[in-house]
Amino acid sequence: MENIKTLVLSILLAGIIALAGCSGVASPHTEINDSAVIVSIAKPCKVHSDGITASGQVEAVHSASISTRLMGTITRIYVKVGDKVRQGQLLATISSEDIAAKKAQIDAQTAGARADLDNARKDYDRYYVLYNKQSATASELDNATLRVAAARSRLENTQQMHREVDAFDAYARLTAPLTGVVTQKLADEGSLAAPGVPILTVEQNNQLRVNATIAESDITRILTGDKAELEIRSGGIKTTGIVTQISISSIATGGQYQVKIDLPQDIQHRLYAGMYVSVFIPDKPSPHQGTTSPAQSASVFIPGSALVEKDALTGVYTVSNMHTALLRWIRTGKRAGDKVEVLSGLDGNESFIVSASGKLYDGVPVIEK
Repeated sequence: MENIKTLVLSILLAGIIALAGCSGVASPHTEINDSAVIVSIAKPCKVHSDGITASGQVEAVHSASISTRLMGTITRIYVKVGDKVRQGQLLATISSEDIAAKKAQIDAQTAGARADLDNARKDYDRYYVLYNKQSATASELDNATLRVAAARSRLENTQQMHREVDAFDAYARLTAPLTGVVTQKLADEGSLAAPGVPILTVEQNNQLRVNATIAESDITRILTGDKAELEIRSGGIKTTGIVTQISISSIATGGQYQVKIDLPQDIQHRLYAGMYVSVFIPDKPSPHQGTTSPAQSASVFIPGSALVEKDALTGVYTVSNMHTALLRWIRTGKRAGDKVEVLSGLDGNESFIVSASGKLYDGVPVIEK
């Protein structure tokens, strides 16, 4: 009997030890929770309005890059960035000692050509009188006539050279081609000016418009005269513009077509060139179009900061049923401000991770904030 009791006690003791060992296995789970990443999740925003969403920038309708056709040292720049200038105002000067020397040479050549012409004319007059008195031959008169023509040609040539030098001398004095504001200063006094290299940029600040980029799939849906809804977030402005220009080529713009949109005059004093603009161009109703379902007309957008770029792929982190991070590969479309359109890979009702307190990777435990 005592042996049976001893055996039962041994079995109970072994069971208690096993239970204690099982309770010890839970500690790694506790460590996993302790190392979980705290995340914020959100759902994509849906845009149900039928139309084209794009991004653009405010730009000046008229702008000019100021450069010279001379190679020389910049002796003086009379303006700085932000200065208002009027058309014809002197902006900068280029050293033109070589032009002055060339001009002096041409002046001397012109004086010599004029003297040669005066002498040729006197010879012609003398031979003309002698010829009428039959004291000179016709050949001598013809030679005098040719010398007058040759001298006149040399004088005209030097005068043309003088005009050319005057034109180059004008390139040494850079003036404003339009009334506006200096927006860029690309060189300093003492720098070497080269032909065609911009020194200053002048823009008209009272005539601004929006330059938007439109995808190839949407460009055929836009016509000049269409209304565009514009939102300029930095200025807190919402307004409506009119499409005035549509580019017919995207070769130089990476597959994106440029569209110019005129801005209302009454808000232009509140804007600056370079401000980012969210553009929405509503689709025009057509009697030949069928009824579009909400699912077809809805576009899904997520913040661009939530995207993950790996190699040539784009993804976004979601939360799995096991409360771990799960990288989902998606296909993106156009951008609208700080948001990116999701074409596939993420449904409009699915949640995704917007931000995290630590590094995310596939399988890391996460805790929703």
